[in-house]
Amino acid sequence: MEIGFLGLGIMGKAMAMNLLKHGFKVTVWNRTLSKCDELVEHGASMGETPAQVIKKCKYTISMLSDPCAALSVVFDKDGVLEQICEGKGYIDMSTVDAETSLKINQAITGKGGRFVEGPVSGSKKPAEDGQLIILAAGDKSLFDETVPAFDVLGKKSFYLGQVGNGAKMKLVVNMVMGSMMNAFSEGLVLADKSGLSSDTLLDILDLGAMTNPMFKGKGPSMNKSSYPPAFPLKHQQKDMRLALALGDENAVSMPVAAAANEAFKKARSMGLGDLDFSAVIEAVKFSREQ
Repeated sequence: MEIGFLGLGIMGKAMAMNLLKHGFKVTVWNRTLSKCDELVEHGASMGETPAQVIKKCKYTISMLSDPCAALSVVFDKDGVLEQICEGKGYIDMSTVDAETSLKINQAITGKGGRFVEGPVSGSKKPAEDGQLIILAAGDKSLFDETVPAFDVLGKKSFYLGQVGNGAKMKLVVNMVMGSMMNAFSEGLVLADKSGLSSDTLLDILDLGAMTNPMFKGKGPSMNKSSYPPAFPLKHQQKDMRLALALGDENAVSMPVAAAANEAFKKARSMGLGDLDFSAVIEAVKFSREQ
C-alpha cells in the first residue's frame, strides 16, 4: 500500500517513519520541505506540494497543527482539492473542531473523493511506538481499507460514525487531559510549598487509584522544571479552547476545563507555548508568587 503523508511535525514525522519501517511506500510533504529530508533518507519519496502527493497516492494522511493549517492544505493553491477525485481517499488526523472536519469532508466528497477524520490520542512517544489511539469517523469503506495503516500507527482504532464525531471525541479526551494536568500541577506545587516532597507525592499517586501513565511519565521532569515538547502547550490550549466552544454549543457547564484553559493561556503568555503542555505548572507557580 502506498500512503501520502502531509505534515511532518513532532507527531507526523514519527507516524510517517513507522509506516516506512513497516514496509509501506510513503510520499511525504511538509510546508518546510527540508523536514522531508530525514524521511527521504529512510526511503520515502517527496512531493513538492500537497496536490502532487494526492495525485501520486490513492490514500493520503494529513497530520497538521490546527484548523487553520488543516483548511489551508486542502483549499489553498496546489492543495488537496486540486487533485482529489474519485478513487482517492483523504484521512485527516489533525485535531480540529467538528465544523472544520465537516467543511473538509464536503469539499473532498464534492470532488468525488472519500474522507475520514482520524484524530489520535497520544503524543510523541506513543507516535514513535505505534501506540496511538485513533478516533475515526466518516467513510466506512475508506476506514476499512486503511486499517492496515492504522494498525501500524496505533494500538486501537475506533470507528465513531459520521464525520464530526471523531473531532468531538478528541476534544473531549484532550479537555480531560488538560484539566488533569492542571490539577496535577497544582498538587505538585502545593506539596512542595507545604514542605512535602513532590517526588514522594509521585510515588503515592503511582500506588493508588489515580495512577496513570501521564502522571508517571511527566511528573519527574516537571519536578526538575524540564519540559521537552512531546505535545506542545500551545496545541493543548487550542484544544481546551475548542472543547469549551463545544461545551457552549451543547450547553454543558465546564468550570473546571475553563479554569484549566486560563492556566494554559497564562503559560502561553509567559512564552511557554512551544514547550510540553506540562509546562503549565510554571503558570501555577507564577500565580502563587503574585
